[in-house]
Amino acid sequence: MLSRVAESVFWLNRYIERAENYSRFIDVNHQLALDISEDFSNQWMPLVYTTGDAELFSKKYEHPTSSNVIQFMTFDEENPSSIYSCLRAARENARTIRENISTLMWESLNGFFLYVKEAKERFTIERDLTRQGLSVQLSEFLGEVRKNAQSFYGCSDSTISHDEVWNFSILGRVLERADKTTRILDMKYFILLPSPQDVGSTLDLLQWLSLLKSASAHEMYNRIYKKVHPVEIAEFLILNPYFPRSIVFCLQELENSLESVSGTKEGLPRNPAQEAASSYLVKLKTESIQSIFDKGLHEYLDDIQIELNQIGMKISERFFQN
Repeated sequence: MLSRVAESVFWLNRYIERAENYSRFIDVNHQLALDISEDFSNQWMPLVYTTGDAELFSKKYEHPTSSNVIQFMTFDEENPSSIYSCLRAARENARTIRENISTLMWESLNGFFLYVKEAKERFTIERDLTRQGLSVQLSEFLGEVRKNAQSFYGCSDSTISHDEVWNFSILGRVLERADKTTRILDMKYFILLPSPQDVGSTLDLLQWLSLLKSASAHEMYNRIYKKVHPVEIAEFLILNPYFPRSIVFCLQELENSLESVSGTKEGLPRNPAQEAASSYLVKLKTESIQSIFDKGLHEYLDDIQIELNQIGMKISERFFQN
């Protein structure tokens, strides 16, 4: 398999996963702004910090208003991680490898991009934010982004052979998903808790519940735990081996796909990407949620992001830089 094809497939899936997760980040903050009666105006810039885009945002926008942050994360063409930019990049990657993906995948992705492009042209956040009904429009748009991403994944998983192309798709998808799950959890640290006095309050629990919903995890969480509790939510999203958006689950899928594309036989040395993913997965599985909170949830999530970045670099060095 050509390294060019592998890299395009990998990044095609990373971009789609990133666009979907940005819709989740925005929707959590947006819904909380609607639910909480008090002033929520200072809670938008931390969202940009959480996604790692603060430097670019500050160069472009003077004030971190809700309209500026939403515009930056949805339609801003100069933000390479905006929903629109991600879909444009994903479509370009797909175009260069048309012979390696199915017609249904291409049609799904092309329709997805055209939907976002049309929304960008008709829906100006800054101009329309004060108009009645905007909240409904924004929520519908963000929901459609998630539905389109899931539709593309369904086409991918059911219409192409589960060979190297599919495995590189999974590598891109789960690596990006694990990173964004850490950032969804980190939103609670940066954004959702106004003051220490609110810990354990109705407001606190409402915010944790919103976080669960943003990861589409509410129903699966309820199958295991009897009530909404911060420690148990973190445990579910970090350590649960069965939930598809948990960090441990994503790393398990990453390890499996790396083994498939590496073709490493039992007893033979593994490449650095495999070693990094496997050793970190073992480390995660030995953690308890109490030990994570003892270290500090925010600091622990930072460490995971660093490890995921290093795994991503090792994947690139091993498979794409030829």
